[in-house]
Amino acid sequence: MWHNCRVTNEDPLLPPVPVVAPPYHTPEREELQARARTFAAERVLPVANELDPVKGEIPRSLLDAMAGEGWFGITVDREFGGMGLGAFEYCMVAEELARAWMSVGSIIARAQGAGTDVADPARRAELLRRSAKGEWIGAIALSEPDAGSDLAGVATRAVRDGDDFVVTGHKRWTGNAKAADFIQVLVRTADPGPDEKRSAGLASLLVEKERGSFPDGITGKPIDKIGYHGFVTWDLEFDGFRVPVANQVGEKGFADAQKWLNIARVHTAARAVGLARAAVEDCIGYLQDREQFEHPIGDFQAVRFTLADMAARVEQARAFYQHVAHLIDLGHPCQREAAMVKLMATEMAAEVTGDGIQLHGGNGYTTEHQVERHWRDARLTTIFEGTSEIQRKIIADRLLPRSPLG
Repeated sequence: MWHNCRVTNEDPLLPPVPVVAPPYHTPEREELQARARTFAAERVLPVANELDPVKGEIPRSLLDAMAGEGWFGITVDREFGGMGLGAFEYCMVAEELARAWMSVGSIIARAQGAGTDVADPARRAELLRRSAKGEWIGAIALSEPDAGSDLAGVATRAVRDGDDFVVTGHKRWTGNAKAADFIQVLVRTADPGPDEKRSAGLASLLVEKERGSFPDGITGKPIDKIGYHGFVTWDLEFDGFRVPVANQVGEKGFADAQKWLNIARVHTAARAVGLARAAVEDCIGYLQDREQFEHPIGDFQAVRFTLADMAARVEQARAFYQHVAHLIDLGHPCQREAAMVKLMATEMAAEVTGDGIQLHGGNGYTTEHQVERHWRDARLTTIFEGTSEIQRKIIADRLLPRSPLG
């Protein structure tokens, strides 16, 4: 299904097809995984091959096709038109989509009920239904020039003025902002008191907008990236932009953002597995196709052993993210586990996709093969949703608390 090399062998070996193994297997998951894999190969991959080299955006036609499959409402309750499934299925589908183009595995995170947790129940229900249909796809504005890993340092201000907040500040790394139906913005509504944590006084606000433009009071400048194409990442300026108080999302800005990040980190691990798996699958084809010294290079032991290590690491990371997603679905907070799997899977993906380039030799350093795209995208997974260094801090702080004098 995925093979894109001109294998000259009469009976080439094809990559093994990942399946949901016990104890997580159900017929429903098997069917969902197969459907996502077919969609990714037949609908996503051709678009990725065409648009990624020119830094093109995911076309609306593909987003509509994804909406028809239900990918934007995997975790939205059935009563609102979603699938009513959990983090396990969400991550499983994300792996399949990311195997074709990481941005497509990522765009589904900008629905799933995001930007819907407003106070009014009727409005919340309406937005949830739109989210499940792929009609409420957003952008999340957390980071700032001086507040990336340290979200407690957010300085964008929201000052109450009657029934509105007036927002002024600078946000960075806001993917999909212009094409979005909404932007969820982390702001500071008050300074922390003497005995409060630095994160006190943070809140999330919902900015409703038209697709393809910014409203008055918001300006944006695209950030040119080496990878992660498919949607544009923006640097945003808020200059006295008014947001209704009724558009405050959730009750605890910083805590809500942290809870969202736990699931996002497992989702990132799944996307990383998809990218690393892509490198393995592409190499299986290429190593049978490329001949040197009158043999396919896949006959040489050094090459075979490298491929074996790559495949083993992908399987290990998949098993880990499925385990953590399962725990999240059981209601465990999983802050440590989410950090662990994000750290391990993304570092694995960066290395395995790098190995994929090496196995392709000089051809791997061209844009003629997809393996360079897998590497460019995988490299980012070690940075966003909290860098590898931040994941190590989270893990260490939960294993070994600092002494009072530390």
